[in-house]
Amino acid sequence: MSAPMNTPADQLSSGSALAGKTALVTGAGRNIGRAIALALAQASARVAVNVRSSTQEGQAVVDEIIGLGGQALLVQADVTDRAQVDAMLAAVVARFGGLDILVNNAAIRHEAAFPDLAYADWRATFAVCVDGAFHCTQSAFSLLCTSPAGAVINIGGLTANTGAAQRAHVVAAKAALGGLTRALAHDFAPYGVTVNCVSPGMMDTVRQRDSATPRPHHHGQRKPLLERRGHPDEVASAVLWLAGPGGRFATGQTIHINGGAFLGE
Repeated sequence: MSAPMNTPADQLSSGSALAGKTALVTGAGRNIGRAIALALAQASARVAVNVRSSTQEGQAVVDEIIGLGGQALLVQADVTDRAQVDAMLAAVVARFGGLDILVNNAAIRHEAAFPDLAYADWRATFAVCVDGAFHCTQSAFSLLCTSPAGAVINIGGLTANTGAAQRAHVVAAKAALGGLTRALAHDFAPYGVTVNCVSPGMMDTVRQRDSATPRPHHHGQRKPLLERRGHPDEVASAVLWLAGPGGRFATGQTIHINGGAFLGE
């Protein structure tokens, strides 16, 4: 089975590349998730903004999209709970009629020295990053496969490739997400659905509500070639390309947005 192919010629303008498409972004209340939701909306996609508990942040993103003239829906759900995920997808379909783009962004990224890492925290990290992507993608499978331009985009991380101290749980989970990306590229290919991973590195984001919290330990050990931290909008641009008509021949790939961190000192 093959799906109709969108080409760049179908794109009327940079602001309408995703007109008529519906996207769901998990963990979209702030930082990279927020930037992705806004970028998709600015490309004329209808956007479902998922949060687990930070409903005020999620509603602020929805309000911002609506204020820009877009369409958005707040969908509160814990991505580790399949019943909640199924209900979330049902709400998206009820409001927008389908789903074309799934961005699995929800994650846990706290640090802990390995001897002190509680098994419960190890499992919780995998539950959100990996199980959450599994639940959301499997629940959305039939919706994505009936889309003329279905796309799944997982948000990975630099340390999945480099490793890092005090992040065994995060590194392992993000590496698993990269493997899931490559596996699902095969499963979705017969339906014309692309599956890719965008891997940010050393972003200028707020990790916790406390602005005094130090930056992650590994940020002090690697130096991007461009000598600066990235901005969430730069990650969102990569997601937008993969979700749009220009990225229809890319699948099973990991796109690294890290300022050349693999090449720096």
